[in-house]
Amino acid sequence: MTESSRTRSVIILGSTGSIGTQALDVIRRNRARYDVVALGAGGANLDLLAQQVQEFAVPVVAVADEARVPELSEHLGASARVIGGPDAMSEIAAGAGQNRPVDPVQTVVLNGITGSVGLRPTLAALASGVTLALANKESLVVGGGLIAEAMVRPGQIVPVDSEHSAIVQSLRSGVHHRGLCSQHVDGTSEVKRIILTASGGPFRGRHRSELARVTPAEALDHPTWKMGPVVTINSSTLMNKGLELIEAAYLFDVAPENIVPVVHPQSVIHSMVEFADGATIAQASPPDMRLPIALGLSWPERLEQISTPNAWDAPVSWTFEPLDDETFPAVSLARAAVTASPLHPAVLNAANEECVAAFLEGKLPYLSITDTVSEVLSEFSGERGILDLETVLGTERWARSRAHEVMARRA
Repeated sequence: MTESSRTRSVIILGSTGSIGTQALDVIRRNRARYDVVALGAGGANLDLLAQQVQEFAVPVVAVADEARVPELSEHLGASARVIGGPDAMSEIAAGAGQNRPVDPVQTVVLNGITGSVGLRPTLAALASGVTLALANKESLVVGGGLIAEAMVRPGQIVPVDSEHSAIVQSLRSGVHHRGLCSQHVDGTSEVKRIILTASGGPFRGRHRSELARVTPAEALDHPTWKMGPVVTINSSTLMNKGLELIEAAYLFDVAPENIVPVVHPQSVIHSMVEFADGATIAQASPPDMRLPIALGLSWPERLEQISTPNAWDAPVSWTFEPLDDETFPAVSLARAAVTASPLHPAVLNAANEECVAAFLEGKLPYLSITDTVSEVLSEFSGERGILDLETVLGTERWARSRAHEVMARRA
C-alpha cells in the first residue's frame, strides 16, 4: 500500500458548521479513505454533533461550551470521550484523547471554526506536525507571523477557502517556492500578481447612499454561496475579501499591492495567478465548497465526483468588474492594515467581529460596520511589544473594547 492510498485520520474543528458538515459529506462518500478520529464544535447544536459522532464512530469529541459536556456525555454514553472548555479544540487538534499516537504524515486537521478563536487550535495543530486544512482565515489574519513560526515542515498548510485553494492549484502551473503553502525552502517565484475574485455580495452595483437602511436579513441573502452568518455579512461588506487579501499575503508571500480583488458575480473563476511572462492561470469550477474541502483533505490528490463540473457545451458568459472602493472600503482597510504592522490585521478583524455581532443583533447600522472598524484601526499605533501570542490576544482585547466604545458613541 502506498503512502497516498493509506487511510487518513481526520480531525474536524467546527464540525456542525457549514465547512464541517460539508467535509463530513465528502468523507461520507469516501469512507474507505478517511477515519474521523475527533470532532469539535462550539456546543450550540448538540443533537447534530451527537449524530455526527455516532454516524462516524468518532472516539473523541470536544465542546467549547463546557456547560454542555454533561448533556453530551450522557447522550453518547461510553461510545466517545467528551472534552470540554475553551482549550478543548486545541487539545484535539494536537491529538489529545486518542487511543493511539497521532501519525502526522497521515493526519489532517480541518479547522472550520469561525473567528479568531480558531488561532489557538491552528497553532496546536501545526506544532503537532499534522497537515492543516485551513478554512479559518482569521487564524492567518490575526496571527500570520505566529503561524509561520509554529510550522514544523514546509507545505504543512493546505488552504480551504475557495479563493486560496484556486491560487494553490494555479501556482502549480509555474515556479513559486515562497509562502506558507510552499513545499520548498528557497524564495524562487515567477508570480507577478494574484487576482482574488469576489462575487460582489448581495449589494453589488449599489452606491453607499443606498445601503444606509440595510437589514440583517437583506445582508444575509447572498446570491451565490450558502455560508454561516458572520462570513455572509463579511461577504456583503466585502470585508471577507479584505481578510482573504491578508491571508493570501501570508500564504503566498506576495506584496499586498500585488493582490488585486475583482468582482466576478458568476463565482465560477475562484481566483487567478498572473505570471511574469504575462500569462494568467485561472481555476474554474461550480460554486461548491465541497471541492476545496475535498482537496484540503486529500491534497495533493483529487477525489472523484465531488461536484458536477461546468457545462462547457452550453452558452455561458463570465464578467469581471473593478471593485467599488468608495461603497465597499473594507478591502482598502485590509490592505492598509497588513502593510502597517503584523498587529494591525488583528485590530481590523477583532473590531469587525464585534461590529458584525452588533449589526446582527440590530444594535448597529450597516454602514457603521466598516466605519467603526476604520476608526478603531486609525487609532492603533502598532507599537505594543514583541509579536507573541499574548501580545496578539492583548491587541485583540484592546480592539474589541475600543470598538464597543466607538459603537456606543455612534448609537
